[in-house]
Amino acid sequence: MRIRVLGNLVVLCTTVAVSYGMQVSKPHYADLTGPIPVDGAMHDTVHARSFDVRLDKVVFARALKTNQFGQEKLLTTSGLWAVVSTNLTANAASTTVADGTWQGPTGLRYHQTERLGYRQDMPPHGVDPGLEKRGLFVFEVPPDQIRGARLLIAARQFGPLDAQARIRLDGVPTGADGQPTDVLPEFDLDAQQGQTPQGKS
Repeated sequence: MRIRVLGNLVVLCTTVAVSYGMQVSKPHYADLTGPIPVDGAMHDTVHARSFDVRLDKVVFARALKTNQFGQEKLLTTSGLWAVVSTNLTANAASTTVADGTWQGPTGLRYHQTERLGYRQDMPPHGVDPGLEKRGLFVFEVPPDQIRGARLLIAARQFGPLDAQARIRLDGVPTGADGQPTDVLPEFDLDAQQGQTPQGKS
């Protein structure tokens, strides 16, 4: 009788352990329907499902100068401004590229800033097949979230089972402390393309 009771307890414990293991290891719904990553590096063209993207340059600054509603503004931040320049092209049909996220080396994510309001060179970017378009993505990030970071770009923020370009920022020069070596005290977003920013430090 005692052996039978012990046997039943062993079977019960085994069943509970297996059930718990299946529950813990079962993928979450968000994982099953999340974006499909397409990995790439700076200066490479990354082919997502509906668009291609190439990350050309990242500029870091302590303040951004911009013109909003006819007034010049200087925007500061507790971290660093990261201004990412990309070239975008649609694949088979015209589309919109609206979502940009900075993912730091620890996995922390920083969504594109909303402090700049509407700008033609900011998301959402409307792109057409065969026509390359320059598009900016601007973030506020802590200095320790730069080395080993990735830029995540997708057609929309919540796109189940859609492609998401994940671009390694391996071309960004950083110092021994992991922070970028080239940081501008101020960057003018409205300066003409190709103009060299002043005050490099």
